[in-house]
Amino acid sequence: MIQKTLVIGQDDLAAIVQACGSDTLMDLMIDRLQEALVDAKRGNGSTPARGGFSRGQGASGVLDWMPHHEPGRSVTIKMVAYTPSNPGVQGLPTILGTVARFDDITGHLVAVSDGVLLTALRTGAASAVASRLLASTDSCVVGLVGTGAQAVTQLHALSRIFDLKRVLVYDTNPGHAASFPDRVAFLGIDVHIVGVPEIEASADIICTATSAPVGAEPVLPGTDLQDHVHINAVGADLPGKTELPVQLLRSALVCPDHVGQARREGECQQLGDDELGPDLPTLCAYPELAYPHRRRLTVFDSTGFALEDHVALDVVLQLAVELGVGRPVQVEFITDDALNPYALWRTNKPVQVSLAGSA
Repeated sequence: MIQKTLVIGQDDLAAIVQACGSDTLMDLMIDRLQEALVDAKRGNGSTPARGGFSRGQGASGVLDWMPHHEPGRSVTIKMVAYTPSNPGVQGLPTILGTVARFDDITGHLVAVSDGVLLTALRTGAASAVASRLLASTDSCVVGLVGTGAQAVTQLHALSRIFDLKRVLVYDTNPGHAASFPDRVAFLGIDVHIVGVPEIEASADIICTATSAPVGAEPVLPGTDLQDHVHINAVGADLPGKTELPVQLLRSALVCPDHVGQARREGECQQLGDDELGPDLPTLCAYPELAYPHRRRLTVFDSTGFALEDHVALDVVLQLAVELGVGRPVQVEFITDDALNPYALWRTNKPVQVSLAGSA
C-alpha cells in the first residue's frame, strides 16, 4: 500500500488562516497546548531538549532539531534555523523551519509543514497559557521589549486571554518599532512607542522577545517594575544568552517551560536548581500552585520546546484535512519488492529522463 506524505506549504497555511480566522486559530493553539501540557505532566509522551550546532558566517546562527515522541503513535521533529541577520540582510524571518510528522510504528513520513508560522503561533500560545496562570486577571497593559515577528503573536495570544487596553513597545531598531502599530492594527489596541523605563513602570505583563547577542546586557533592568508584573522571557535560546538580570530572577517565581532546556539556554542558566519554580506542565496540571502568585513578580522562562511544535502541527493537520488543503506527495521510494531498491515502483509506469547534455 502506497503511503503518501501530506505537504502543507505557504499557500495551504494562508488558506487555513483565511478560512478559520487568526483568532480561532490562536484560540485552538492555546487550548490544545494547555491540554497537551497537562498530558505531559501525566507522563504521556517524551520531549528531550533540543540539539543543534552553530552555522553561518562567523557561526552567527544556529540550526536545531527538536523532537517529540508519542510512543505507539507518532514522532514530531522540527528543524529550525535561527539567523538574527536575516531580516536586515536577506529580508527573511529570523526563524525559518519545517515540522515533520512520522508514524511511530512504520517510520513513514506522514506530513511535513512550514515551521515559520507554526513557531510564531505556538510561542505566543505558550506565553498566553503561562500568563493565564500567573498574571493578574485584571491585567490590561502589555509591554513588549522587541517588536519583531514574534511580538505580533505574543500580543495576539495575550489579547485572547486578557482585556487589553494599551500596549507599550520598545525596540533598539526604530524602524521595527515604528511599523509595529500597523502590524497589529487588526487587534484594535492602542499602541505607544516608549522607552524601557515606561514599560517597567506601567505594564502588567511584559514580553521580552529580542535577538540580543550572547553575553549582552539585560534588555530589562528590572529596577522599576510593578509589584504584580508577570514577564514572559521569550528571547533567550542559546547558552550564554539571557534577557533578564539575575537580581530580578531571584526576586521572582521563575517557571520554565522545559527544565533541562531552560537550565542550558534560558533565563534559568543564571539560577540554581533550588531557585526554580514549577515548570509549565506542572502549573497546567496543578493550577492551584500558580494562583497564589498572581499578585507578585513572576517570570515564564520560554525557550520553546518540541511538544509545542507537535501541538501546532496537530492543529494544522486537523484543519488541513477539514478544509481539504495540502498536497499528498509520494516522497519515499517504495518498490514492488521491499528487498530490492531497484524494483519497479508500484505504478509500473516507465519514466523517461532526459539528462542534461545528452543528445
